[in-house]
Amino acid sequence: MAKNYIFIGAPGAGKGTMAELMIAAYKPVHVSTGDLLRAEIKAGSTLGTEAKSFMDAGKLVPDEVVAGMVAAKLDTAAVREQGFLLDGYPRTVRQAELLDEALTQRSLKLDAVVLLEVSRDLILKRLTARRLCRGCPAIYNVLFNRPKVEGRCDTCGGELYQRSDDTTETALNRLSVYAAQTSPLIARYEKQGVLVKVDAEGPKAENFVNLRHALNLK
Repeated sequence: MAKNYIFIGAPGAGKGTMAELMIAAYKPVHVSTGDLLRAEIKAGSTLGTEAKSFMDAGKLVPDEVVAGMVAAKLDTAAVREQGFLLDGYPRTVRQAELLDEALTQRSLKLDAVVLLEVSRDLILKRLTARRLCRGCPAIYNVLFNRPKVEGRCDTCGGELYQRSDDTTETALNRLSVYAAQTSPLIARYEKQGVLVKVDAEGPKAENFVNLRHALNLK
């Protein structure tokens, strides 16, 4: 039977990584709001045109517009047959309310809202560990994919640098926004009886084992 999941957790908790592994193993439809926005804008749909007008004005796309795109995705036959996985959405209580409405209208239910739990110290290490090469597209991570020579690319020998949005200051700000906007969802979904907590502090293979165990997946 098709299962429907949401993955939530702080920036750097590994939502994208776990989503990729889930999709490869169990084939749920990946519902990414970023992908939906780009697709709707490219298609020139009513929702896409509306979203683009906000983006062109430097404004955030309203929750109702994004919720409309998500709802349209939920109407597809693939979702009915394979279930869905929402990665990093909803981010706020208002978005969760709109999602609940869309699910109720379509007689769909959430099987689990997975909270990937990672300590604050490890989150900060993960968020500041990325290094990029100035000479080629190579990407490194000083935690688990270090270059052979410190500060130099293995492929082209180019200088490695840290992006401005990968700094500790930016990471702390992202965690602050998460705590204010997304953390209230934890209590909300716990009250609904669908919250599943997963230890995501280890290597990705270990974390995926924890996830499968928590969801009773073989």
